[in-house]
Amino acid sequence: MTASLAPQLLIGLIAVALLFDFLNGLHDAANSIATIVSTRVLKPQFAVLWAAFFNFIAFLFFGLHVAETLGTGIIDPGIVDPHVIFAALMGAIVWNLVTWWAAIPSSSSHALIGGLVGAGLAKAGFVALEWSGLTKTILAIFLSPLVGFVLALILIIIVAWCSARSTPFMVDSAFRILQFGSASLYSLGHGGNDAQKTMGIIAILLYSQGYGGDHFHVPLWVVLACQAAMALGTLMGGWRIVRTMGSRITHLNPMQGFCAETGGALTLFAATALGVPVSTTHTITGAIVGVGSARRLSAVRWNIASSIVVAWIITIPAAATVAALVYWLVPIFH
Repeated sequence: MTASLAPQLLIGLIAVALLFDFLNGLHDAANSIATIVSTRVLKPQFAVLWAAFFNFIAFLFFGLHVAETLGTGIIDPGIVDPHVIFAALMGAIVWNLVTWWAAIPSSSSHALIGGLVGAGLAKAGFVALEWSGLTKTILAIFLSPLVGFVLALILIIIVAWCSARSTPFMVDSAFRILQFGSASLYSLGHGGNDAQKTMGIIAILLYSQGYGGDHFHVPLWVVLACQAAMALGTLMGGWRIVRTMGSRITHLNPMQGFCAETGGALTLFAATALGVPVSTTHTITGAIVGVGSARRLSAVRWNIASSIVVAWIITIPAAATVAALVYWLVPIFH
């Protein structure tokens, strides 16, 4: 491959990718902090600092398997060019902004995947799709919230049984401390899975333009830039979505917050190790519903949960539609 894109346009496109990463952190800040804020363990301004720090250092703990999946496993790397990347990013960014404005905790991850699918289809049709990676990702849409739900439910049952002879004050005090650890783990999982998606986009862009050598890989500067952009977005906070995630689905106490965050974190760790780009939003929502259901089914506001599920279902096709329109209507790289 030889470089064919003007350096200014290449830098501009990388900046757009980092903007998406920043918006991902902004949009998904609620995933990391909603439970610890709603249980009043940390004030919002301190919670975002806590989450942003662990978002940034996540690359120290995980491999780059998710970046490889996003870079080479959703659409055929051979059809990737700057026009495809620009359309994919714009599809994801537009959908993220719409759902952020509407306070809908949709998935930034699946918005990006939808953008890639839409741009790939617009350029080459169905032959552009890498069905093995795409199938794995679509399965994760259903499995990640389910696994988060089950793990959080099991944890809340175990913890409740172990705490049966303790006073409510002792339980509350203990889990206020433990929630610092569980929030840290979830932020690590969030940074480890979500930031890698943008890394994959930038890396395949560089590779398509001849800057990546003979084999696809993610340069260290791309890793650091993506982690920093996501951490900065998290610092800005997604306050509108925090309320939906932290209190409108179900009310949480510190013990429930700990179980939801730990169950969600375990799910993210497993997915990241397997290279599956899951939705951190889906995962923590499933975990929150799990701890709420353990108390009683009526403790969960199922109308709110069902509206979130609708947003999950339409995210990929909506972002894909926007991306395809951008590809057809904005021939900026021709």
